[in-house]
Amino acid sequence: MGLMSANAACTRILLIEDELGLAEEIRAALCSDGYTVDLADTFEAGLAAARDRKSTAIVVDRMLYDRDGLTLIETIRREGDATPVLVISALSSVDDRIRGLKAGGDDYLIKPFALSELVARVEALLRRGEHSRATRLRVGALELDLVERQARRDGERIDLLPREFKLLEYFMRRPGEVVTREMLLTDIWNYRFVPQTNVVDVHIRNLRRKLDPDDGRRFIVNLRAAGFKLNAET
Repeated sequence: MGLMSANAACTRILLIEDELGLAEEIRAALCSDGYTVDLADTFEAGLAAARDRKSTAIVVDRMLYDRDGLTLIETIRREGDATPVLVISALSSVDDRIRGLKAGGDDYLIKPFALSELVARVEALLRRGEHSRATRLRVGALELDLVERQARRDGERIDLLPREFKLLEYFMRRPGEVVTREMLLTDIWNYRFVPQTNVVDVHIRNLRRKLDPDDGRRFIVNLRAAGFKLNAET
């Protein structure tokens, strides 16, 4: 069936869902809240629509009949697309949710769900994705261009993955402040609970490998039993 479009003059949401009954219910709920919804019912149609980069947010079913929806997310993230993504899935274990977030999803909603909750989750993603008035952040030797999505240290470009960029932006908006794992799980991974997971530590470790130069400077430091802090003096 490919790509279908609903007509409404509003923010555009890409819905990738092959259960057409559920897809129509989701589309109706989003449209009634004022969104324009594009519906793709196959992996390839969804990927092509995502690559057009016309969507403000994406809702994708993890278990598409032709391929895993997480593969689609991983593909667009590798291509530098940071569009907020809500994963919907019948897979409800903690490991499944973590895998969805590690693949690049910004939120994970378990089936069955209330349509009102899905709409609320989409609204939350859009609020988080809104650009602030500042388009460039500077803390010490670090600089972030929020429009070009580029990071620099001492003027030299650092290649960051989308999640690493979001983490660094989060710290640079709070220089010198204590940032807890709970804050990061809530604000970056959008958890509604605090699971037993090392996902925060893994991502911060990867970010540090790219940030910290050979001269011994450390930009993100551990605070024992508290969390982390961006060293504003570095």
